[in-house]
Amino acid sequence: MIHRANTSSRFALFSNLAASLLLIFASGCATCKFFSKSPEQERADRQDQLRGTLATYCSAPHLPDGRVDVEKLVKELVDVHANTYSFCIHTSSNDWDDLQLFLPLARKQGIKVWGSIVPPSESPPRAKLYAEPFKLDYDRWAIEFAKLSLRETNLVAWSIDDFTHNLKVYTPVQVNQMLTAARKVNPKLAFVPCCYYKAITPQFVTNYCPLLDGLLFPYRDESHGANLKNPDNVEFEVNKIKEMTGYSYPVIFDVYATKHSSLGSTTPDYVETAMTLGHRSADGVMVYCHQDPQLNREKHGVVKRLFTGWAGE
Repeated sequence: MIHRANTSSRFALFSNLAASLLLIFASGCATCKFFSKSPEQERADRQDQLRGTLATYCSAPHLPDGRVDVEKLVKELVDVHANTYSFCIHTSSNDWDDLQLFLPLARKQGIKVWGSIVPPSESPPRAKLYAEPFKLDYDRWAIEFAKLSLRETNLVAWSIDDFTHNLKVYTPVQVNQMLTAARKVNPKLAFVPCCYYKAITPQFVTNYCPLLDGLLFPYRDESHGANLKNPDNVEFEVNKIKEMTGYSYPVIFDVYATKHSSLGSTTPDYVETAMTLGHRSADGVMVYCHQDPQLNREKHGVVKRLFTGWAGE
């Protein structure tokens, strides 16, 4: 009799539990909302991944067959103590595939990754190559980056180069549509486009910054004309941007270590001063481009020395 009573009690308990679970699922799992994060919390999480960025950008080493030498790239990033790499998808039709080969190797070394694609102004007919394979389909790019970031969790952000040169294409409505769809796939993936100083106006901040997770800011001393000679206005420009966006809004400082198309080259001293001031005032530092340790020894040495010193912060 005791055994039967225990069995009956357990059966009743499991029956009640099953009924409760069915009721929850039938009601659309309303209680699940209790466990989900708010959009504000999700955005804060995306932005947290950006702070402290020490990155290089593009110019990956290549194999003789033209593919990215992903193993060598990882070794070079580890050597300079970079914690992030922005992978450019516009130099070869294989870049998207090579990104997927690079991600797991980078993850094993604790390296975060951004995917960077080009806008219409850097695509045919103005340039030789599209970002492949999705070309100018930015809604598709957003979805595919989000899907990839679910599988490769160190893909923490994606970016569009020269975003502010193409605002007729990237309207607030289009950007909102693009990012809403991507965040339904993975709300953890940040979007941090390339935005230039003169384009970051109060109107831009009002219309775009609530949609974006941060700004990638390439410094060109635009507050004093435009040049790659004077790094002294780095803090001034970063602070001006943060006055508009709010000081907690992530601004990743981007320094030209490689020749700019119209403004010429920079010196190792310029790169060092700009990086130092950017690190002091912004939320992260990205070096354009990734410096070859043999071909660009001096600038590579600057990047390695500064990143190594900042890595423990």
